[in-house]
Amino acid sequence: MITVLLADDQRLVRAGFRSILEDEEGIEVVGEAADGEEAVAAARALRPDVVLMDIRMPGTDGLEAARRITADPRLETVRVVILTTFDLDEYVYRALREGVTGFLVKDTEPEELAHAIRVAARGDALISPSVTRRLIAEFAGRVAPPPPDPRLNALTDREREVLRLVAGGLTNDRIAATLVVSPATAKTHVSRVMTKLGVRDRSQLVVLAYESGLVSPGWLGG
Repeated sequence: MITVLLADDQRLVRAGFRSILEDEEGIEVVGEAADGEEAVAAARALRPDVVLMDIRMPGTDGLEAARRITADPRLETVRVVILTTFDLDEYVYRALREGVTGFLVKDTEPEELAHAIRVAARGDALISPSVTRRLIAEFAGRVAPPPPDPRLNALTDREREVLRLVAGGLTNDRIAATLVVSPATAKTHVSRVMTKLGVRDRSQLVVLAYESGLVSPGWLGG
């Protein structure tokens, strides 16, 4: 059972998401929060698999609440998915760096919402092509190349290759097919890369790959 916490300052929005998710097998809404402070407290109390977090809420906003959740070692298995109706340009890079698993717009179709929750719960990133383009543009606009990240020195050649493939948007199954290994082996490689680099999920791996210069704008994985 995938457990979900809904964090949005609009009661009708929360009720709508709850109604959709209650019809989905294997997903259970275990709590609600009306602002960022409530979201952080509820995440600590309930330890949900996924938090659906609105960006703009009174008091502590969704990004600050997400930062607190992703920075809490007790909540390392909790995935935060940002909900928004707003343009994301000012949020994407900061949110991904802080460990947000991905983004959803509030008018997402019900089946897409359920799929996104399942993807987030298993630790995969929810980075749409538009978000990826913005991330690439962030680095393409820089004149000087990013400095090398010393953390990459801990990776083997195969693990660097896995990191490039993750940054290219490949799932574990596609990584397995590309490297001609089993999906379980691919998953193990990805987990080891995250452990060595000290990141909590695939979204942060993508950001680190660009920040370190391991992947450059224009590179295509797979």
